[in-house]
Amino acid sequence: MAIIDVIKFNGIRNRDWLVYRYPGDSFVCGTQLIVSEGQIAVFVKGGQALDYFSPGTYTLSTQNIPILQGLINIPFGGRTPFTAEVFFINNTAKLDILWGTTDPISLIDPKYAVRLRVRAFGQFAIKISDYRVFLTELIGALGDSQIVKYDLVIKYFKGVIVTKVKTIIADIIINQKISVLEITPRLEEISMSSKDKLSSEFERFGILIVNFYISSVNFPDEDFATVNKILGEKAAFDIIGDNRYNVKRSFDVMESAASNEGGGNLATAGIGLGLGAGAGIAVGNSFASSAGSIINTPAKTIACKKCGMMNADGVKFCSNCGEKIQIVKIECSSCKTLVDENMKFCPNCGCSMLKKICSGCHAENLPGTKFCCECGTKLEG
Repeated sequence: MAIIDVIKFNGIRNRDWLVYRYPGDSFVCGTQLIVSEGQIAVFVKGGQALDYFSPGTYTLSTQNIPILQGLINIPFGGRTPFTAEVFFINNTAKLDILWGTTDPISLIDPKYAVRLRVRAFGQFAIKISDYRVFLTELIGALGDSQIVKYDLVIKYFKGVIVTKVKTIIADIIINQKISVLEITPRLEEISMSSKDKLSSEFERFGILIVNFYISSVNFPDEDFATVNKILGEKAAFDIIGDNRYNVKRSFDVMESAASNEGGGNLATAGIGLGLGAGAGIAVGNSFASSAGSIINTPAKTIACKKCGMMNADGVKFCSNCGEKIQIVKIECSSCKTLVDENMKFCPNCGCSMLKKICSGCHAENLPGTKFCCECGTKLEG
């Protein structure tokens, strides 16, 4: 093989190249090596990265290739031939590398309790920092290729990036209870955390992450329609209040059931009412009681004696403080009329509605009782 007198690589215009293997391995002491700006030249022997040269013009001698000279025992003086491989490495930072999740992360939003398919996109930049480590790890993957472009390395690291970023985002949403709709202010924090956790993966190959950004965390348009519906219902809930909102939902369910055909209408209405009841419990009210009562007497409400909150007629407990509201009616012992438990006399026959106190054990007994229910003592009329 002919002896090479000048070793030089002019580079590729688009700067997408990462490693260039010089075509030839027979040199002599006195060969001129020219390294352009943005390049590093590395001599490799037996798979080991040895002497490397920064930008400049060099005349090879035993003085400026000491590690190679020691390995192959080049005699001093003269144009002594030797064999080695020369690799040119792109030393500039690659700033415009885009990444994105290949498939969404399926999560339950902690605030709105709806399943969303979360995606993330961003950009990062890398630079070769340790040439010996980089070439040692990469040489086996080069094969017979003369030029290695960034695409080969980026293809591997994108898988690592997506896995790490997915884990970080899922942790913030699930464990820190941050809604996907409210995660944008955290993007800078997430970007810094992602860079820290990814750096060690890149450093194993002699690569430095110059910067790492998450530009967007979002979800598909079809999921956005579901979220919009939930936000609209939440706004209605905030404006008209819990009881009226539940009643509105009951009308929506019945209207939907009425629009269906076939024998499943009643069952559909039942399912809808069941869901309405669940929603009512979530806001501290019984859907079935409040909705049924307001439908029958829509204008009638009862004030809570404890907090003054207006509640629909028929509810048993205050939706604001939980105080008992529903008035219990008891039967008159004389005429059998149902009378409010707080009344002292029956409005129908005038019979006393006061409970009788036993003179023996002081137990309370219902009006009209002739003997104590506790001790059997005869009660006074």
